[in-house]
Amino acid sequence: MRSTIVGKAQAPQLKLPFDVDKIRNEFPILGETVNGHRLVYLDNAATTHKPQVVIDTISRYYEAQNSNIHRGVHTLSQRGTDAFENARQIVQKFINAPTPSEIIFTRGTTDSINLASQCLAQLVLNAGDEILVSESEHHSNIVPWQMVAAQYGANLIVAPIDDTGEIVIEEFEKRLNAKTKIVSIGHISNALGTINPVREMTRRAHAIGAKVLIDGAQSIAHIGVDVQDLECDLYAFSGHKVFAPTGIGVLYGKRELLEAMPPYQGGGDMIKEVRFEHTEYNDVPYKFEAGTPHIAGAIGLGAALEYLSTIDFRAALAHEDELLNYVSERLNDIDGVRMIGTARDKAAVASFVIDKIHPQDVGLLLDSQGIAVRTGHHCAMPVMQHFGIPGTVRASLSIYNTRHEIDYFIDALLKAKSMLA
Repeated sequence: MRSTIVGKAQAPQLKLPFDVDKIRNEFPILGETVNGHRLVYLDNAATTHKPQVVIDTISRYYEAQNSNIHRGVHTLSQRGTDAFENARQIVQKFINAPTPSEIIFTRGTTDSINLASQCLAQLVLNAGDEILVSESEHHSNIVPWQMVAAQYGANLIVAPIDDTGEIVIEEFEKRLNAKTKIVSIGHISNALGTINPVREMTRRAHAIGAKVLIDGAQSIAHIGVDVQDLECDLYAFSGHKVFAPTGIGVLYGKRELLEAMPPYQGGGDMIKEVRFEHTEYNDVPYKFEAGTPHIAGAIGLGAALEYLSTIDFRAALAHEDELLNYVSERLNDIDGVRMIGTARDKAAVASFVIDKIHPQDVGLLLDSQGIAVRTGHHCAMPVMQHFGIPGTVRASLSIYNTRHEIDYFIDALLKAKSMLA
């Protein structure tokens, strides 16, 4: 359902053909049972599972490399530092950033956007200026901008979506003007699955001199990400959305912008020299990495991205697309089901409501049959307000899901619907 599956970003070499059964065997949690049923996991937009190689990599770090990094001359510190910095290079190559120094490790997308909003605001924002977001944003790409707008006397401007869940580009363009200093847009909507035309939106924002951040939390595992091709100034994503551990994320930034931005937090590793009279900050990216980082998480993220380089990622995403088409067709055949988010370009998310049935009740009955879906507003309340609903049932897919799981999900949904009618 997407017009482009993978762009130039997919730097890892494609090696092995895609085999969903083999892939599933590499994710140990998929063998679990829930309430007496084999787990069917359709909550990948919230978090993805971890392949055995990532689990083993994290264990190996704690078994043989555990030490603080960058500060020690002893062997364990050097091992940890080498593995941590190697992970930075893996991320750089995966998103096609020009240099590893443009990769900042954070706690996740939310942390990345908070960092970017505070630092970028100090650099470019003044009273009366404007920050432009869309109506489809996750709360993490709304609230930090509300906070800096209040701090600087700026205004948060919203580009609307239409009833398919697409950003109305004409309205987005109307809202760009000389006061627009920052544009922050989600690459893929977590609530709707809409793939936004962020490359074109970035081009238009740059034409009026605005800086652009792209929230890539949902796109990193579902579409090729090439930050040079997108030409964005900043790009944020979380490791746990792409088969890596929780608590680790990335903020990519163009080097010249990162060098101009002030640091976000003070402490160890973000300094070159500290005197009571003056502190000299470290070079990027370390200027933005105060304190001991999530070392194992970064190494685990590197392992996850390397894992993706061992499979035919294009074929894997084509498999995802086929599943999305299939589950959408099956859902559309059910009386009383209304799909929420029907954009032309979509990825991985089937969000829906059932007439006269609360989404939470559906989710609980599906869970009783071993099926994990997400229900509620998905941290996207403005989206739900647009459609006049309290929330949706969201089935979100990944490379390890199967048609058989979808058939089981639809049968369980029909059973739940009959029980709740």
